[in-house]
Amino acid sequence: MEGKKRFAKTLCVSAVLAAVWILSARTACAHCDTLDGPVVKDVKAALEKGDVTAVLKWVKKDNEAEIRDTFNKTLTVRSKGKEAQELADTYFLETLVRIHRAGEGEPYTGLKPAGHDLGPVIPAADKAIADGKIEPVFKLLNEAVHEGLHERFQQVIARKNYNKDDVVAGREYVEAYVTFMHYVEGIYEAARKSPHGHNHASEEADVHKHEH
Repeated sequence: MEGKKRFAKTLCVSAVLAAVWILSARTACAHCDTLDGPVVKDVKAALEKGDVTAVLKWVKKDNEAEIRDTFNKTLTVRSKGKEAQELADTYFLETLVRIHRAGEGEPYTGLKPAGHDLGPVIPAADKAIADGKIEPVFKLLNEAVHEGLHERFQQVIARKNYNKDDVVAGREYVEAYVTFMHYVEGIYEAARKSPHGHNHASEEADVHKHEH
């Protein structure tokens, strides 16, 4: 019974680590540049209403003035006919997404078409927010991290008893070893970071230093 409890606890920890690792990978989460993503929905609502407020949350405060200015120019241009409206709307959307991506520390690579394949985790995360239920995402991430860890671990185990005189075999072991270690370290380091990018381990060390 105790063994089952420990195993269940291990599953929970692994799932949390996987969730933080995957969701903190900003390139994996980048669906704000798709034509059926959340940014586009807010842009359409803002343009229809003639009020920029709905989209300001997608940019940092330092970029707010630029977005307001571009929005006002867009409203002026889109009043000159259907073709002008389409061009103006696209320009504003591209500007907003580009600045938003820059705020994430990511490059702007253009707008992606509606229906762009985002993989399973992003749609699941969006649905979890809509439904208020995290369990499906928890299960998905738990399975993903276990599969990833197991696969990389087995690659190391399969190569660790190599002939010490076989340089090729030694290099294969090192490659598997480094891959596994980077994978584990990446999950751990991501889990130690707060949502604001701070490292909990560093913060704890600073607290202990001040205490002494």
